[in-house]
Amino acid sequence: MSVLTYILIGTALTGIALMVKTRYLSFLAQKTNDYADGPIFDIRERFNGPIVCEGVIYGPTGRVTSRFIADFEATWNGNVGTMVEKFHYDSGQVQDRVWTLTLGNDGGIKAEAPDVVGAGTGQQRGSAVLLNYRIKLTEEAGGHALDVTDWMYLMSNGSIMNRSQFRKFGIKVAELVATMRPKDKAYAGE
Repeated sequence: MSVLTYILIGTALTGIALMVKTRYLSFLAQKTNDYADGPIFDIRERFNGPIVCEGVIYGPTGRVTSRFIADFEATWNGNVGTMVEKFHYDSGQVQDRVWTLTLGNDGGIKAEAPDVVGAGTGQQRGSAVLLNYRIKLTEEAGGHALDVTDWMYLMSNGSIMNRSQFRKFGIKVAELVATMRPKDKAYAGE
C-alpha cells in the first residue's frame, strides 16, 4: 500500500473514533431518557421565587477564567415563566438576563432571552433538564455566537447542579459549572 492509502485509512479511522466518542462517550451523548428515573425536576417548582447561583467558567484550556454569584427571581403564570437573572463576576462586571420559559404538556421547553439567537429548546424528564440554545456574546466578550448545551440535575437536597458547554464550529470553547438553590435555604440544603 502507498503512503496516501495509509493516510486515508488513518483519517477515516480517526473520524470514526471521534464520531463514536461524541455519540456514546461524551457530555453531548447524554439523553433525557438517561434520567427518566429518580426525583421529578419540575422547572415550575424548582425555578420559582428567589434563587442563588454560584459558579465558575472554564476556558478552552480547562482553567477557570471567571467566577460568579448570581441572583435569580423566577415567577410563573401557568406554563409560562419569567426568570430574571443578575450575575456578579469576579472581574466586577455585572450582567443581566431575562428568560421567558414556556413548558409544554410533554415536558418540552421553549427558552427565549434577548441574547439568545432565535429560541432555545429543551426537555425536562425525571431528575434532569436539558436546554440547547445559541447565545450571542457581548461585544466586550468578542460578539461571537456560541452553541450551548445546558444540563441541569436535581440533587436529593433540592439544589440543582448545572453543567454547560459552549461550542463554536463544534469545538468546545468554554464550560460552566454552577449550583442553584432557593435563596432562603442554607448551603447544606436544610
